Amino acid sequence: MGITQRARGVLRRRDPAEPVGTRNAVYGPALPEESTVHLVMDLGLRIGEVQMASGAGASDVTATIIGVVSAYGLPHCEVDVIYTSITVSCYRGTEEVPITSLRVVRNRSIDYTRLADVEDLVRKITAGEMSASDAYSELDKITSAPHPFPRWVATLAWAGMAASLSVLLGGGDPMLPLVAAVVTALVDRIGRYLNKRALPFFFQQAVGGAVATSIALACSRFGVLDTAALAVAASIIVLLSGMTVVGSMQDAITGYNVTAAGRIAELALMSAGLIAGVVLSLYVGVQIFAEFGGSTDDLLRNVGAAQVSSGVLLIPVQALAGASTSACFALASYAPPRPLIIAALGGAVAAGVSGALTNVGGLNTVLAGAIATTIVGFTGGLVARRLRIPALVIAVSGVAPLLPGLATYRGLYQIAVVSDPAGMSTLMLAAATGLALGAGVVLGEYLAQPVRTRLGGLERKLAGPRLSGPLRPTRRRLE
Repeated sequence: MGITQRARGVLRRRDPAEPVGTRNAVYGPALPEESTVHLVMDLGLRIGEVQMASGAGASDVTATIIGVVSAYGLPHCEVDVIYTSITVSCYRGTEEVPITSLRVVRNRSIDYTRLADVEDLVRKITAGEMSASDAYSELDKITSAPHPFPRWVATLAWAGMAASLSVLLGGGDPMLPLVAAVVTALVDRIGRYLNKRALPFFFQQAVGGAVATSIALACSRFGVLDTAALAVAASIIVLLSGMTVVGSMQDAITGYNVTAAGRIAELALMSAGLIAGVVLSLYVGVQIFAEFGGSTDDLLRNVGAAQVSSGVLLIPVQALAGASTSACFALASYAPPRPLIIAALGGAVAAGVSGALTNVGGLNTVLAGAIATTIVGFTGGLVARRLRIPALVIAVSGVAPLLPGLATYRGLYQIAVVSDPAGMSTLMLAAATGLALGAGVVLGEYLAQPVRTRLGGLERKLAGPRLSGPLRPTRRRLE
C-alpha cells in the first residue's frame, strides 16, 4: 500500500500556489472531447489501412497516423502496425484509461489513384486546412469511389507490360510480344473470374502460371514462337509484379519484423503457387512435346535481340522497354497521369542503368539490379514530395522491369524437366535478385532524406524573409 501511495505521489504535479495537503494536478495532455478522440483515431486508422493495402511500409504508415492524430490534438498516441491489423492507443493521463482502437486490413486491392488522393488529404490535415469531420467525410468519398477507369483498361495494361517485358528480355521473335500480351490478358481475365468466386490467391497464382506456360509451350510446339522461355518469363514477371517486395524489405530494415515476416511469408506462398503451376505445365508439356518428336532443349533456348548488334546499342532499347513496362504496371494499378509519367521515367532509369552495368560494365546481375534500384529510390525520394506524388508508385514501378522472371523459369525448368540440381542455385539467385531490388530502393530512399532536407533549407534561405505583406502560416509536413 505504501509503495502505491508513493508512486501516485511521484506521478502527481503539485502547484506551488496550492496549500500543502490539497489535491495536486494530474499529469496528462489536454485532449478534446471523447467523441472527437474516437473520430480522429478512426480517421488515422482508415488512412493507414489505405496505405497498408497499397503496399506501403509499416514505418510510413506509423508516421502518417501519428502526424494525423497529432494535427487534431492527440499528441501522445502509440501506433502498432502488423501485416493484418493496425492498433492506435491514445494516452489520456495518469488517472484516465487510454483509448485504444484497432482496424483489420482485409482488402489488398492496389489503387494508386486512391493512394494519391489520401496523401493529398494527409497534407491538408497536417497543414491545418481541414477539420476532423470534413477530413473524415472526404476520406469516405475517396475510399468509396470506383476505380478511375474500367477494368478492361487494366487488362490491356497488363498485356502491354508483358509485351514490353518480352522486348526487355531480349526477344527478337516478332510474334513474341503479341503472344505474351494475349497470354497475359487471358490470365488476367481468368484471375478476375476466380477472384469473384473467392478462390484463394495461392490457387489463382497456380492457375495463372499453368495457363501461361501451357499456351507458350503450345505456341513453341506449333512454330508460332521460336522458344517458349521468354513468353513464360514475361508472364512470371507480370504475376510477381504485384507482390510487396519493396515493402517487405523496408519493414525488415526499419525494425518492423512482424510485418516483414508476414509479407515475406505471403510473398513466398504466392511464389510457391506460381511455381507449382509452372512446374506442372512444364512437366506435362514436355512429356507431350517429346511424344511428338520435339526437342526439349527448345523450351529453354533464349533468342537474342535480332534488332541490335552490340551491347551499347541494346541499352536504349532496354531503357524504352523498361519505361513501357513501368508505365503499364502503374496504369494497371490505376495510377493518375502524373505519377504514370514519373513511373515510366523510373523504369527507364532502372532498365537503362542495369543494362549498362551488365552489358558494358560486366557486373553481376544481382549487383547491377541493386545499384539501379538504389538510383531509382534516391531519385524518387527527391522528386516524389516535390511533385506531390506517392513515392511508392515510383519505387514499385521502377522495380518491375528487373524482376527475375527468366531466372525463375530457368530454375524451374532445370528442376522439373532435366532434374538438374543446379536449378536450386538458379532459384536462389532469383530470390537474391528480388531481395536486392527491394533493398536497393529502400537504401536509395534513405539516402535521399538528408539531401531533401538540405534542399528544403536552401530553398527557404534563398527565399529569404518576407519584409512586407501578410505573414504566411507555417505548414507542418510529414517527413
